[in-house]
Amino acid sequence: MKLTKRFSFIATAAAGLLLFSGIASAHVTVKPATSQPGAWETYTIKVPSEKEIATTKVTLKVPEGVELMQYQPIPDWKITTEKDSAGKISSITWDATGTGINAGEFQQFNFVAHNPEKEMEVAWDAFQYYKDGSIVEWTGDEGSDDPHSITKITTVAGQEPAASGHSHDATAGDHSDNQAGDTSSGTASTTADSSSSTGVQTATLIVSIAALLLSIISLITVLSKKKR
Repeated sequence: MKLTKRFSFIATAAAGLLLFSGIASAHVTVKPATSQPGAWETYTIKVPSEKEIATTKVTLKVPEGVELMQYQPIPDWKITTEKDSAGKISSITWDATGTGINAGEFQQFNFVAHNPEKEMEVAWDAFQYYKDGSIVEWTGDEGSDDPHSITKITTVAGQEPAASGHSHDATAGDHSDNQAGDTSSGTASTTADSSSSTGVQTATLIVSIAALLLSIISLITVLSKKKR
């Protein structure tokens, strides 16, 4: 009987861990998490819909020192920007013209930004709007319930400084030939995220299978003792 109780406890704990992991990872994030000073980086903001209703709008504040230069158009989403007194983009908004991001779904939005010339950490404050009018403000510090995403602007040892092959006069929405390098960088980042996501999904599947097997063993043990 003690063995049966242990099996039941392990199965319950595994299921709880699985559920907690799924909840903890469902945040609005901006990748990559590290980039070089002065680089023209292709960033991706990933927005999951955590409620049982659709996300219809997302606004991202551009951190101080970062210049948003270009954004990728997306079907069924209207994109608008706001500028500060200096004429630089201070925020960008993606507004759904269709159904938006439904429950259990996520959407990714890409944009190109020019990083600060010095090493620092930049915080991406985001605001997620749901169909019922509720707003989730992803503006908290690390460890909070609604943390903002952080990108570390730093020079990696042994890595060549990023080349500035773009004009600072470029405007958001322009698509020049030089953007090919940015697209490659974005592809690499997306590939890395996909690999990481695949690893997490594999580990989650293994934990789920283990929990199921333990539950079956526990049930068989109980039934065997009842027959005796």
